[in-house]
Amino acid sequence: MSKTSGSADQVEGEGSYTAAEEYDQAARDFVQRGKVKKAAQDAAPEDAREARELEEAEKEGLAHARSEKKG
Repeated sequence: MSKTSGSADQVEGEGSYTAAEEYDQAARDFVQRGKVKKAAQDAAPEDAREARELEEAEKEGLAHARSEKKG
């Protein structure tokens, strides 16, 4: 049961404090268990072609983000 169950005076939903606390705790646990290095290795591109594709996708995404800020 969550901390907010039965409490009508706490704001939850988008921007949920409970969800943010749970995420932060899970992230701390992930780091403390030493899983960051393996996860980074697993996420690394397998070859130069994949690295280029990822770089191009990142550039495209950033370009979209910049254009949305202007508009």
